[in-house]
Amino acid sequence: MQDRTLEEIEADLDRATDLEAEAAVDLLRSARADLRDGRVESAESDEIDDNRREQLEHRLDQRIQEIENRDAYGGGLGSAMNPEDDEAP
Repeated sequence: MQDRTLEEIEADLDRATDLEAEAAVDLLRSARADLRDGRVESAESDEIDDNRREQLEHRLDQRIQEIENRDAYGGGLGSAMNPEDDEAP
């Protein structure tokens, strides 16, 4: 497998917003696995700042959780915007 850059992983975060939930989660989990398995390098230097790697991994985890939680509540903001609605969480 070809190594990826941190910049490519960050681009995956942006690209995931344009995908359906299942495809977005798959993309983000793959990016997170690459990051955790050390298959990511930095385009800026040979060494990856551990802090930057941790921050990116945290952002991936948050985004995955956001998508999964959104789907758990039916995917719409309408329920959250109208708590009187029977479908509100």
